[in-house]
Amino acid sequence: MKVLIAYFSATGNTAAIGKAIGGRLQKLGADVDIRDMTIWTARENKLDLSGYDAAVFGSPIHSMRSPRVFREWLAGLDGHGMKCAMFFTFGGFQVHPTHSTTQKILEKSNFAVVASAEFLGKHTFNLGGWQAMADRPDQSDLAVAEEYADRIYDRFTGKDTGVVKDLNPGPYTEQELDKFENFRFVMVSKLPTRDGAECQMCMLCEELCPTGAMNAETGQADKDKCMVCLRCVYECPDQVLKINDLSAVFNKKMEMDKETPETLKAKKSKMYL
Repeated sequence: MKVLIAYFSATGNTAAIGKAIGGRLQKLGADVDIRDMTIWTARENKLDLSGYDAAVFGSPIHSMRSPRVFREWLAGLDGHGMKCAMFFTFGGFQVHPTHSTTQKILEKSNFAVVASAEFLGKHTFNLGGWQAMADRPDQSDLAVAEEYADRIYDRFTGKDTGVVKDLNPGPYTEQELDKFENFRFVMVSKLPTRDGAECQMCMLCEELCPTGAMNAETGQADKDKCMVCLRCVYECPDQVLKINDLSAVFNKKMEMDKETPETLKAKKSKMYL
């Protein structure tokens, strides 16, 4: 059985889980092809799925949905009835309706969604002063990833004939979710910039940007293209790319969601089968 694992991973969380799932699937006997779809050029050409028997799709959660560019890429695929599984990484706050909205996209793209899962990971906004899930994913999360691989392998091979169901659709409309998505730009009011600081001009920020938004020469992100994934900030070897201080926003977020450091720490990765 040949299994595709395709993921979007701006700051490494989703990649770590995807590789853990892939490694376990290989041990179970699958021929695994891992594709990193984060860079925009990777999503530019339509992926031919004819050589695969099943697929696993993974992404972070941005404002209760998979990132728009990844959703659009999924919508352009044709699964031809192929079984697939989903997984998502998040920094400890709202998850739903990510599972449900992504399932709808995949089913419309002719996939049969058999399972989904969510995994804790360091929050992207930790790069701006948040303190959420700084040490995740950890071994407990990777253990759930391996168990998830066992379960989806059984479903891919037909040993388990179950399919995922009862994914929480949440109370929000698509229009409301679009508004929430735009709120990222309210919180990150200063898009990634090096503010004139010198760097070695390695060009990584420009080369790795998922949307082609970063200009390495100017050290500024294009506001019309930037998706606030902060990959450029995360990958900068000189650590000169910065955003505005989000510490106060983090405190408000904790209050609004009625979270404490203890409740965040107690959260666990989970599967939906």
